[in-house]
Amino acid sequence: MSQNQAANISVVQPEQFSAGTSQTSGSQRHAAICGGLGVSSVMWGGMFLVEPGARTGIHHHGAQETIVYVLEGESLVQWGEHGKHSATVREGDFLHVPAGLPHREINPSKDKPFRWVVVRSTSEPIVVNLPDDYWG
Repeated sequence: MSQNQAANISVVQPEQFSAGTSQTSGSQRHAAICGGLGVSSVMWGGMFLVEPGARTGIHHHGAQETIVYVLEGESLVQWGEHGKHSATVREGDFLHVPAGLPHREINPSKDKPFRWVVVRSTSEPIVVNLPDDYWG
């Protein structure tokens, strides 16, 4: 980049986050780094929230890889044939979800939501919601 071309840093504050992104039942996604908010990037970034006692629908993110940082709370993540694999992630953990892997998140807490910072490998979020009976 020449000195005549200036790169811009974008700051997106929480009140600017957009819920106008693909959603999955049982959760709330809010975009922060996306074209819709005027940020030009090859990646997507945002927040993910699941309320106490809730679970998301089974879904995957197509060709996107996802990296998550657990900001607060705890989540049980299920994946694989019939959801037979699981891992619990807690505040401070990182999580990687490979492209195309069906999964869901469950909040086991009765009183505390879990919140994640999410970064995806492409600029437009891909969310493929699967039928509730997908795992039988």
